[in-house]
Amino acid sequence: MIEVTRDVFRLAQVFTISRGSRTEAKVLTVKVSRDGHVGYGECVPYARYDETLESVTAEIEGLPADVTRAALQDLLPAGAARNAVDCALWDLEAKRAGKRVWDLAGLPAPGPEITAYTLSLDTPEAMQAQAAKNAFRPLLKIKLGTPDDMPRLEAVRAGAPDSRIIIDANEGWSAEVYADLAPHLTRLGVALVEQPLPAEADEALIGMDRPVPVCADESCHDRSSLPGLKGKYDVVNIKLDKTGGLTEALALRAQAMAEGYAVMVGCMVGSSLAMAPATIVAQGAAVTDLDGPLLLAEDRDQPLLFDAEGVHPPQPALWG
Repeated sequence: MIEVTRDVFRLAQVFTISRGSRTEAKVLTVKVSRDGHVGYGECVPYARYDETLESVTAEIEGLPADVTRAALQDLLPAGAARNAVDCALWDLEAKRAGKRVWDLAGLPAPGPEITAYTLSLDTPEAMQAQAAKNAFRPLLKIKLGTPDDMPRLEAVRAGAPDSRIIIDANEGWSAEVYADLAPHLTRLGVALVEQPLPAEADEALIGMDRPVPVCADESCHDRSSLPGLKGKYDVVNIKLDKTGGLTEALALRAQAMAEGYAVMVGCMVGSSLAMAPATIVAQGAAVTDLDGPLLLAEDRDQPLLFDAEGVHPPQPALWG
């Protein structure tokens, strides 16, 4: 049996990116029950990819009740629906076998990974205050993507002088804006720029100076995306809601690294259940960005542990 429910988690504060603001995370929780065992998965439908809570629910409810993880890869496209079911099936397999997911996948036991903490898009003054409040964190991520981003970047660097900084423009820059900002990124200690241009316009990155590594997010979903990234990007951002689950995420990670890309592992704003499978993909990644639960005012009953070592792998009571 496959069940889908909607859950809402309040955010700790208003979260703003270049596409808009939100005060809560709306997610879908999938429960797969078989032979007295229950597996769980979570996804976050994303309007950028024409997904809604309703459309993703319909995709999941259209699956056969006895769907296997192998068959699922062909029954649904890469996206949120397949992600939640794929991860629930991994969880179910682990519980039936009495093993952890990483053992089933033939991977070493995972450890903690330092994760980025995301600062919401705001005025320079407000972003400097956010940065100062979180200056103890080793890695900060800044949501930018407007024509007036330099004052914001300068303000964050002033607020957190010792933190590594990565930038997510969320497709909000033009080639001209990026070219103008690029020389300043090294000066301000930026370690990575995520999706500076719209995915449909990223051909402009070919031949453009990249003083810091450029990461494909909206331009990279699964392994089929890789041929279109050549000459444009240095890093790929693997998100399970884009790959359609842990199965494809692990395959994308392997192929991307074999082709010479560094790997970033990211997330939508969701609960610890959504982040749990991604902690496996994040092992040894160049950048881990699994801070979704840190942005919430409430979480699952058995949340992931975040401490000075980073985000830890899930306990069996949560997932896997």
